[in-house]
Amino acid sequence: MKKILITGANSYIGTSFEKWVSQWPDKYIVDTLDMKDPKWKEYDFSKYDVVFHVAGIAHVSIDPKMEELYYKVNRDLTIETAKKAKAEGVKQFIFMSSIIVYGDSSHINHKRVIDKNTVPTPSNFYGKSKLQAEEGILPLQDDNFNVVVIRPPMIFGKGSKGNYPKLSKVAQKLPIFPDIKNERSMLHIDNLCEFIRLMIDNNEKGIFYPQNKEYVGTSQLVKLIAEAHGKKVMLTKAFNPLLKLMGKKVGIINKVFGNLVYEKSMSEYKVEYRIRDLKEAVWETEV
Repeated sequence: MKKILITGANSYIGTSFEKWVSQWPDKYIVDTLDMKDPKWKEYDFSKYDVVFHVAGIAHVSIDPKMEELYYKVNRDLTIETAKKAKAEGVKQFIFMSSIIVYGDSSHINHKRVIDKNTVPTPSNFYGKSKLQAEEGILPLQDDNFNVVVIRPPMIFGKGSKGNYPKLSKVAQKLPIFPDIKNERSMLHIDNLCEFIRLMIDNNEKGIFYPQNKEYVGTSQLVKLIAEAHGKKVMLTKAFNPLLKLMGKKVGIINKVFGNLVYEKSMSEYKVEYRIRDLKEAVWETEV
């Protein structure tokens, strides 16, 4: 029986994971701790085998007024929580970082592949705060305290926030959409939850890069979403020259149609965690 403490209440990943492991009530006991309440510092961590730290600000902001808060929550709180976990005898600390530590996606015209030799170069204080948190907790690892850092790509699933639901709304409304051949790494929430479960079962340590088996193209994804709702979207290359030209000056074009993938071997694990393929993942999300 593994006793797991999720530090961070009401997070999408935390609540999804808690629901996921409820399938094995004889194997896992899960509690959740609200980190917004300063009294968390008085909470007893010693009864847990694992602390799964999901507390943090999840999305990118360019508002300079937010910078201090990002470092306070994403970096300082993470390090403080990990130190408390280690001091109180917890055996494993799991931290949700992000692919964003490698910076932004590439230009619409260029493929970008991250491999094991790629050096993190965050381009905003969200990415920097996540990377500095990693740098603060990894040295805490020793024979009695394992640290797991997970750098997922864009996570999606039913109830997820961020760019995926925006794209879903577009897919359900537009009858026509650009046919751009880009590639993105993505990760369905069920695949992520199963991966985290395996990290716990195997008492892992180190940095990990889970992703779906398939790379995803934006146009392909829009078409799959539309199909899940019984609609048809016609893909056309008519807009491609204009979009590729605009990509040199308009950031949103690269955000939607840019390229950013993990080299696939980085994401392999000794046990298969990708229980949903892309089509099934989209249908699970949309229907």
